Amino acid sequence: MTQVEEVPEHPSAEPGLAPARRTRRPARVVAMAVYVVALVAWSEVLGIPNDTVQVFVWLWLGTIAWNVGERPRYHLQFLRDWWPPVVGLVVYFYSRGLTDELGLPVHVTMPIRVDEWLGGGTTPTEHLQAAWCGDPCVRDSAPRWYDVALTTVYASHFVTGLTLAAVLWLRSRPEWVRWMRRYLAINFGALVVYILYPMAPPWMASRDGYMGEVTRITSRGWADLGLGRFDLVLQGVGNPVAAMPSLHAGIAFLVAGYGILRLRTRWRWLLAAYPLAMSLALVYFAEHYVVDVVAGGALAGLVLAGCGWWERRQDRAPAHH
Repeated sequence: MTQVEEVPEHPSAEPGLAPARRTRRPARVVAMAVYVVALVAWSEVLGIPNDTVQVFVWLWLGTIAWNVGERPRYHLQFLRDWWPPVVGLVVYFYSRGLTDELGLPVHVTMPIRVDEWLGGGTTPTEHLQAAWCGDPCVRDSAPRWYDVALTTVYASHFVTGLTLAAVLWLRSRPEWVRWMRRYLAINFGALVVYILYPMAPPWMASRDGYMGEVTRITSRGWADLGLGRFDLVLQGVGNPVAAMPSLHAGIAFLVAGYGILRLRTRWRWLLAAYPLAMSLALVYFAEHYVVDVVAGGALAGLVLAGCGWWERRQDRAPAHH
C-alpha cells in the first residue's frame, strides 16, 4: 500500500477547507517583493492607505503574497472571515463623523481644568510645545527628529490594529477572533462616549480662546521625509469633537496590553513603550489632553478585562451541560 504524506492544515483553516499548501521560500520572497513595490508605488501616487477599506484590501493582498502557493479557496476564506468586522468598522467610522450633528453641547472647560491641575497651572500641552515646538510654534516650521518619530507613531494608529489582526489570522484563527472582538469593542465603546460626551480637543479650545495658545502640528514631522502631502492619513472622515476618550491612546494601550497578556517572552514588556510614545505624541501635538489619554487607557483596560471574562465564561459553559 502506498503511504500518502499528510499535509498539515494552516492554523487558520476551518473544517471543510482543503489542506494548506506549503509556500516555497523563493515564491514567497518574490511575491512579497512585488507586494512591497506595489504598496510603495500606491503610497507615492495616491497616499498611504489609511481608511478601513484600503487597509483591509492591502492586508488581504499581503496575505495572498505571503501564502502565494495556496489555492484560491484559501484566499477567499480571508474575505469570508473579515467582511463582518470590516463592515462594522466602516459603520463606526461614518457614525463617528455624525455625532457632532446631534445638537448635544460640546464640553470644553472640564479637560482644561484637569490638565491645568496636572500641569501645575499650565496644561502639559502648553508645557511641551513651549519646550519643543519652537518660537513661533507653527505647523510649517522645520521639524526636529522627534517630530518625525512622533508623527510616525501617531500615524501607526491607522494600520496597527488591523495589521496585528492579519498576522493573527495567518497564524491562528481563534486568536484572530479574540483580537477582533477586543478591537471592535474598543471602537464601539469609544463611539458611545463620543455620542454622549462630545468634547473639544486642545487645538480647538485654543483656537476659540478657552486656553493658552497651542498649535495642531500633527503632520509636521513628515515634512522632513517629503511625506507632508499625505495629510489625509491624519484627517480622514472624522469628528473634531470626538476627543474623549482618545482612541489613538486606547488602541495603543490595547495592543500593548493584549501582547503582554498573551506573550510569554520577557521582552513583551517593551510593548509598553508604544502607548507611552503615542500618549506623548497626542499631548504634544495638541490632539488630546492628558485626561483623554487616561480615559483611552481605562477603556482599553475595561475591554481587555470584559472580553477576557466573557471568554472564560464561554469556555466553562459546556461543563454545566
